[in-house]
Amino acid sequence: MTADPIDARVIEGDCLDVLAALPAGSASLVYADPPFATGSRRRGRARPDAAELGYDDHWPSLEAFLEFLDARLRAIHRVLADDGAVLVHVDWRSSHRVRVLLDEIFGADRFVNHLVWHYGLGGSAPDRFARKHDDILYYGRGGTRWFEPPMVPATSRRLQGRLKKATDVLDVPSINNMSHERTGWPDQKPLALLDMLVRACCPPGGLVIDPFCGSGTTLVAAVAAGRRAIGIDRHPDAIEVTRRRLGLTPSTNAAEQKSR
Repeated sequence: MTADPIDARVIEGDCLDVLAALPAGSASLVYADPPFATGSRRRGRARPDAAELGYDDHWPSLEAFLEFLDARLRAIHRVLADDGAVLVHVDWRSSHRVRVLLDEIFGADRFVNHLVWHYGLGGSAPDRFARKHDDILYYGRGGTRWFEPPMVPATSRRLQGRLKKATDVLDVPSINNMSHERTGWPDQKPLALLDMLVRACCPPGGLVIDPFCGSGTTLVAAVAAGRRAIGIDRHPDAIEVTRRRLGLTPSTNAAEQKSR
């Protein structure tokens, strides 16, 4: 498989099949943002008059979702380089169970961070604390990995106007409804979040794989940061949105269809 001139490829298909066709040990970073097992259809629109975009997130049970994810995490493990890493983006529904899977597949000693993406949105609830964060589980493939601490604005008065190393709580706003960044794909993650993660966890020139690429934000961040990228999704609408954001041509897509 050869890369496009912008060093990004977009492949339609189940990531379990596509990852099996990629060389073992080829990826520096995998960012996986799978379905969240919400039990609903995820919907979105780029604008009121646009066609609806979305996907079904129904599962017979949490166990069925975990079985689906287990096979794909094992495929991710195979394609990671010895010094590579994986970031698995989940939420309160499954984070505790997914971390157990990652311990089994990668080894508990390969755990690096339980990152909290705090986005500040979400409704209040009468019977619990309001849920205003997602979880990103960070594991290394081997005993060493590449990492460059991201720098964020300091919030203390003593360090006002200076930068400090980011903590494991990432305060990055979600995309508002009026943002030019919004594509209409449901659950689209902000470019600022993926830019931070890619630059921190993948070396320059390294390969980033997003096996559930959705709107393609990971690929956009990787290309901007000078990394190579492969995005995979089984939904044609996601492929179209991602290719449009990357400026990839229909002829390139035809070549990729033949390569699978």
